Amino acid sequence: MREFEALLENFWILKEREPELFQKIKDASSVLKPFIENKLGYRLLINPYLIKMEKLPGRAEAWMGIQQFDTAMEYGLLCLLLVFLEDYGQQDQFVLSQLTEFMQSTYPGEEKVEWTLYRHRVSLVKVLNFAEEMGLIKVNDGENSDFTMSTETEVLYESTGISRYFARSFSRNILSYQRWNDLENDEWLDLDPDRGAVRRHRVYRRLFLSPALLSEGPDDPDFLYLKNFRSMIQKDGEDLLESSLHLHKTCALFMLQGEKNFRETLPDQKVISGIAIQVCTTIRELIADRKLTISDDDTILLSRDQLERVIDLCRERYVEGWSKEHREMPSAKLYQEIISYMTGFLLLERLNDQSLRSCPRRARSVGIIRKTSEVISDG
Repeated sequence: MREFEALLENFWILKEREPELFQKIKDASSVLKPFIENKLGYRLLINPYLIKMEKLPGRAEAWMGIQQFDTAMEYGLLCLLLVFLEDYGQQDQFVLSQLTEFMQSTYPGEEKVEWTLYRHRVSLVKVLNFAEEMGLIKVNDGENSDFTMSTETEVLYESTGISRYFARSFSRNILSYQRWNDLENDEWLDLDPDRGAVRRHRVYRRLFLSPALLSEGPDDPDFLYLKNFRSMIQKDGEDLLESSLHLHKTCALFMLQGEKNFRETLPDQKVISGIAIQVCTTIRELIADRKLTISDDDTILLSRDQLERVIDLCRERYVEGWSKEHREMPSAKLYQEIISYMTGFLLLERLNDQSLRSCPRRARSVGIIRKTSEVISDG
């Protein structure tokens, strides 16, 4: 269902930018809302400016976050921008110097903001670009990127008035929270996490938002729910995503049918996607040759050195199908990029700096890359 897919794939749908899609989702809201509220436990916000399905993860994972951001400071600056915009309504204007003065005087981190530092200016530009991309602000005159070169840069902005809908509400004062887990558990408070609606919401969220749901043992309550309600979940996947539920001993995931695709899927047209599949294929070959051993939970323990040798072997075998960038990339950078990518898709799990675990999902990702860089895969 295209309307649900749009809600799932986008942070929100802005009427100003996508009026047709906005109207389609609004028209379909009576059909979507029962599933969104009862199965996912999400709130569907519809107003004259935007439609937003407030997506919360069933479980926080390493790949989640704003992909453009690299440091904690960038998240802090974004929060300060949201605070700053509270005083500005739709079409109200402000200039960059007003914002930078506010941020410098109110930033709460141990490291103070110093606009004379290039990396701090780069961080702010990332935040401003993200805010513009999300529709929080408009640039009326000037360029965000000019601030990286000079602190004297001035840019004229316009508030769109939708920043108040960006952050979600919390049931308690977040200043009382001590760990990230407190944020994760906020909406469920003192409810039993392994029973009733809480468990149902968590399972659906993990399946619909994450690459896979991995079992944590024979008594895993989420996996038991999957087994008991497999038919219902399968039908929901078919109706809403045109996908089929694959439930294995230690892993469950939705597999998209035919040529259907999302913004971030495995495989896609990126060469790194094909390389990840090649690594999975090579690991599978090493298992068949009894050079690697599968544990009872279908995982494989790998040292960092072992995985790097697998990547080197893939480069030796398939290098002609790799992009120029990856062919010439220094080994250390190549290892890091592949490991980060595979971790994001739950193909790998980092245990520590020198140890990793190959997750069960790797068994569904096998293939090669031809010289034309076309990905051939069975899952």
